[in-house]
Amino acid sequence: MECRICWSIYDPAAGDSVGEVPPGTAFDGLPDAWRCPRCDSDKSYFLPVT
Repeated sequence: MECRICWSIYDPAAGDSVGEVPPGTAFDGLPDAWRCPRCDSDKSYFLPVT
C-alpha cells in the first residue's frame, strides 16, 4: 500500500519500526490508530500499489 500524500510504501514484510508494527503484519492488520510514518496521514490515505 502506498500513501497518496507522500508516496511512502507500507511493506508488510518490513512492518513499521516507527509505529512499532512487527514485520509480517498485513496492512489490514494495522491498528486503526496507525499513521503514515513519513507524513502522519491516516491509513485511509493509502492506496494499493499497482
